[in-house]
Amino acid sequence: MDKLNLDPPIVPLDGDVDHAIVGEFIDEMCRRYDFVERVIVGNSIRGRELYCVKLGRRDAAPILYIGAHHGMERLTSALLLRFINEYCESYRADGRMYGMSMRYLFSERCIYILPMLNPDGVEISLHGADRESPLYERLIKMNGGDDFTHWQANERGVDLNHNYDAGFAEYKLLEHRLGICGGATKYSGEYAESEPETASLCRLVRTVEPRLVLALHTQGEEIFYTSGGMCPPPSRRVGRIISELTGYEMAEPDGTAAYGGFTDWFVAEYARPCFTLECGRGKNPLPKDEFFPIYSRLREMFFRAPVLV
Repeated sequence: MDKLNLDPPIVPLDGDVDHAIVGEFIDEMCRRYDFVERVIVGNSIRGRELYCVKLGRRDAAPILYIGAHHGMERLTSALLLRFINEYCESYRADGRMYGMSMRYLFSERCIYILPMLNPDGVEISLHGADRESPLYERLIKMNGGDDFTHWQANERGVDLNHNYDAGFAEYKLLEHRLGICGGATKYSGEYAESEPETASLCRLVRTVEPRLVLALHTQGEEIFYTSGGMCPPPSRRVGRIISELTGYEMAEPDGTAAYGGFTDWFVAEYARPCFTLECGRGKNPLPKDEFFPIYSRLREMFFRAPVLV
């Protein structure tokens, strides 16, 4: 059952999904499959809902997948939508994926999937700054023009993956030396979890306390897994398996990437396996024609990772 004949595409599942497409997709999943549960975990600065999908029994061991911390990395959202679609179709058909019963996976693991953490950033990168936004003039100034192709931050100019309480004070000193004060990337915000998007994600984590987290980014075909040299005992074992499944190399962050990230915060807070996956290779935003080659590399991992812990 590893090969699935999916229903006709609900939405164009390629790298250019936006917030509206994510919402439409999840609505259709809930209509087609009565076992899919949708949760709104919060809202962005512009009020866009942060959708989360739950696949599995409520009392099963929790796992968390996260996409689109960064606006121009929207391809990660499409990857997670594709996984949701395949999971649902396989479970409905009482199938097996990579030798594993989907009934077993559904019964033993509850997978929380947050496809698009930064919907405002995705909208800005894909469609440009909204002239109706009260922050429009500020966005143009921070960006240095109206080409937002490479925008990573949220609408307030905060890089969400520097907005966690992990080396935050140290990063603030580095930020000052580098002259980073808001814009397309790197700015950490006024304080840890200052942004509604990161605060919502941290609240979800504190509520469900996942055994394993995968945070998807692009690009580089690397897997980051430590926090300040700290590595929970199962992480190297699980990381090596994920590396074998994907062909991605294990790595440790350095420079500005070593501060304030979600993986750093989760590992320091919970001492459980958490991995930042830099999906694909090339220049961000990755082109749409990279979507299926990247997904084919990650597909087995999506299904097998939950049972590695």
